[in-house]
Amino acid sequence: MSKSLVVAIDGPSGSGKSSTSRGVADRLSLDYLDTGAMYRAMTWALLERGVDLQDPEAIAKAADDVRLTSGTDPLEPTIHVDGVDVAGPIRSDDVTGSVSLVAAVPRVREMLVDLQRDTIARSNGIVVEGRDIGSTVAPDAPVKIYLVADPAARAARRAAETGASDTAATELALARRDEIDSTRAASPLAKADDAVVVDGTHLTLEEVIDTIVGIVDASR
Repeated sequence: MSKSLVVAIDGPSGSGKSSTSRGVADRLSLDYLDTGAMYRAMTWALLERGVDLQDPEAIAKAADDVRLTSGTDPLEPTIHVDGVDVAGPIRSDDVTGSVSLVAAVPRVREMLVDLQRDTIARSNGIVVEGRDIGSTVAPDAPVKIYLVADPAARAARRAAETGASDTAATELALARRDEIDSTRAASPLAKADDAVVVDGTHLTLEEVIDTIVGIVDASR
């Protein structure tokens, strides 16, 4: 694991992790890794291959043949599957509805955690966002943040991102995904014991970024 600065930002869906993490990385001139995009990219690849996502063994077998590449520029993050840019397709409803099934398969998590740790090790400093960064991927990270927001705020943000008009349905979908991610056997969504909780419910994006930058600066 790299001895350079690692900022682990975990939290549930819709809490603002991506925008916050990119902003923190840009402000501090650090690399950036979106681990959620990696799980989405794997899901997209398996859907394209026609893999039965209700079959964990089929997922594990097919995943071995998928090659993911993640860019680490916070201003222009990229994700490729076998050389194909999938930054757009991984945000589809099909992927969103299936990613928790893929992320729950231990072999997938093993593969992607290895890739994430390799990216961290090759970096001179990085902000990594996900659901198990502080607890599993980078437990020695000197800065661990657990970013939260109340359910209504999270649903409103996610609906704004996706263009959905039914925020109640969005809130229900987020709650369902949180339940799956929190109760899976392999690397569940969890707050590391030494993580600092940042509640962004009533803060602007810039205020959340300022708060986390301040925590990073205080840790040095």
